Amino acid sequence: MRVLAELPHPDCKITIFGMNQKFIIKFEQGNLEQSYKIAESDVLNGVNGVFEILDEQFINHVLQSFTRMRTGFNDTYNRYY
Repeated sequence: MRVLAELPHPDCKITIFGMNQKFIIKFEQGNLEQSYKIAESDVLNGVNGVFEILDEQFINHVLQSFTRMRTGFNDTYNRYY
């Protein structure tokens, strides 16, 4: 797996990897991460096409998912510790 690009964003780290004819888009926020895979053949213009897919609406959805993930984990952790 190799790093192809990083997309700066103030609320999370976004890294695009290439592996086995797939783009892997990884979002990181603190100790949480989300990843999405898409076939290279499904994207026009290579990495630039991936940047087009990562619009503000999608990134906002990812950030909302981080909030739900953090809440779910904290609730579970607090039930047992």
